[in-house]
Amino acid sequence: MGKKMLIDATHAEETRVVVVDGNKVDEFDFETASRRQLAGNIYLAKVTRVEPSLQAAFVDYGGNRHGFLAFSEIHPDYYQIPVADRQALIAEERAYAEAEEDESARDKSRRAPRRRARPKTADKAETAESGDAVASREIAGMDIVEPDGDGPDTGADGASGGAADDGQQPYAAVDHASELDDEIESVADEDVSEEIRPRQARPRRYKIQEVIKVRQILLVQVVKEERGTKGAALTTYLSLAGRYCVLMPNTARGGGISRKITNAADRKKLKEIASTITVPEGAGLIIRTAGAKRTKAEIRRDYEYLMRLWEQIRELTLKSVAPAPIYEEGNLIKRAIRDLYNREIEEVLVEGAEGYRVAKDFMKMIMPSHAKNVKHYTDPMPLFARHQVESYLAGMFSPTVQLRSGGYLVIGVTEALVAIDINSGRATKEGSIEETALKTNLEAAEEIARQLRLRDLAGLIVIDFIDMEERKNNAAVEKKLKDRLKTDRARIQVGRISGFGLLEMSRQRLRPGMLEATTQPCPHCHGTGLLRSDDSLALAIIRQIEEEGTRKRSREVLVKAPVGIVNYLINQKREHIALIEARYGMAVRLEADSQLVSPDFTIEKFKTATRSVSEATAPVVSVDSSMMADIPEVEEEEAAPQAEATAPQSEAPADAAEDEGGGKKKRRRRRRRRGNGNGDGAEAAQTDAGGAGEAPDQAAQAAGAEAAEAAAPE
Repeated sequence: MGKKMLIDATHAEETRVVVVDGNKVDEFDFETASRRQLAGNIYLAKVTRVEPSLQAAFVDYGGNRHGFLAFSEIHPDYYQIPVADRQALIAEERAYAEAEEDESARDKSRRAPRRRARPKTADKAETAESGDAVASREIAGMDIVEPDGDGPDTGADGASGGAADDGQQPYAAVDHASELDDEIESVADEDVSEEIRPRQARPRRYKIQEVIKVRQILLVQVVKEERGTKGAALTTYLSLAGRYCVLMPNTARGGGISRKITNAADRKKLKEIASTITVPEGAGLIIRTAGAKRTKAEIRRDYEYLMRLWEQIRELTLKSVAPAPIYEEGNLIKRAIRDLYNREIEEVLVEGAEGYRVAKDFMKMIMPSHAKNVKHYTDPMPLFARHQVESYLAGMFSPTVQLRSGGYLVIGVTEALVAIDINSGRATKEGSIEETALKTNLEAAEEIARQLRLRDLAGLIVIDFIDMEERKNNAAVEKKLKDRLKTDRARIQVGRISGFGLLEMSRQRLRPGMLEATTQPCPHCHGTGLLRSDDSLALAIIRQIEEEGTRKRSREVLVKAPVGIVNYLINQKREHIALIEARYGMAVRLEADSQLVSPDFTIEKFKTATRSVSEATAPVVSVDSSMMADIPEVEEEEAAPQAEATAPQSEAPADAAEDEGGGKKKRRRRRRRRGNGNGDGAEAAQTDAGGAGEAPDQAAQAAGAEAAEAAAPE
């Protein structure tokens, strides 16, 4: 059974196109009325701001946001400089383009034999190490971080020593970087984007603020869609894509052949055809892959159609006032027939009268001999349902993709990259772990290439394959993935499987992804896919109530929350809420709202309360020194031996004086501790004055009392 193109145009709000091969969907594209594609459209725009720090300009072309125009994407025709200087720049541009083409051709001829010899070298290196088994090796492109210590710093010293001894060290680093870049291989390129490569930065005499002014009028083309908060990327180097050719009206490059045409005979024939086509000076022409097997008459007819289209664009530009749309790439039906239709597709089935008319007329214009393949589908059963496409497209909203062997893929789209994880699941039929991993990875590589096309996953993509021990198995998985990606229309670069089992690749964004264009963030989880649990959200509400109570600004708060949250607060946190009310004198009311879904809640604050809650006055504890009198005092001096207490009274006067002095000190210390109020300060003052400040009679009384105490019998 051959391939079929199915077009669903029954609803004006959305148009869908799929290419099916039997029961398998190979290509999928869609367009909604609210979000039409901008890439490829041409606008008459006005410069609104020139940014010297970015060497770029922001222009108003009529879109939702201002477009971004890099200085390298501005044609010298728009420079506000003398005519002679502008002509010199255009000549330099033409010479630069020719030199770039010659350099790419030389690189291609130089790399061909080296690329064929590389696998043998790799096999020899692997055999010299330890066969196919990978025991322990350093991961290419990664640095080993040594712990801090007194060991030799080979990284810094070696680099500085090498640079001092040999002036070729910087070039060696550049060569190493280029070797790492060789591991990244370009797999699939769309004809238009691959030939019109981004202009490389080269020495210029001018800066953007010197040659481009605000309110200047430019004719620009959208090369990258608006996305999120970013505006569209624009260029002044225009390109018009036909069925077999690409016309570049202001790019000095002619006679180009798509690099995807590798057959030498086809390239020679197309070169001869291109040489017979007279392209205006300053313009360029590229023959696309679809024109490889076409005749000279068909290619010339397509070229003449593009030239008539360019003349219409020029005439409309002269009559328009910026900002204004000049040319639209066309609706999805026209783009699908132009880019997806090929000889392998046996018929084009269109559901919807208006869509059928558009498809039939466009096919008659670009390929009259194939107009008979466009058919109007009128059966009662929907077109996609008859071919079992609806159920497959519904599964594309799921992040999980099942494999025939029992394994599955998990696709996660984040702001930074797309992560694809491969799991073996129920795939356990093989004899060993290595065989199971290899079979699952091979099947996953084929499915990943298809999912990237269908979902239009773009940007940086990281694939986590199941770990395999043998290097030849990794190479087999890499080859399978690259072979399947060759049919992709987007520009793709693929790396190699690293020591961590990860493969990095990048893919050009052709259109807004399916999920991005047909979904919107959840209003409850705000796109995270997670909701807070009832107990966690209830505690968060209580904390906010307590915070409001400490501010003493409200007499009452009203909490509106989902039913489950309110039930949790009433059943589990009733006592805690009552304590908050008593502590801050603030009434707390709870109200269940069936319209709210976790984690949404509201807290309303009122200056007056519907019910009065008296604020509890807790007793204030202060430090009172009189409380120390109730604590029994134990002094080391009281534990002195009794022999010292029964000492004879006939001791020397000096000893008696010492004892008296010691006794005085004890009593003075005791009085200090037991005193309170203002008396403490008076007694402390007397104590500080010492024995010299006491009255003589007080000293005599103290000595007599101590002597009587010592003479008393036990």
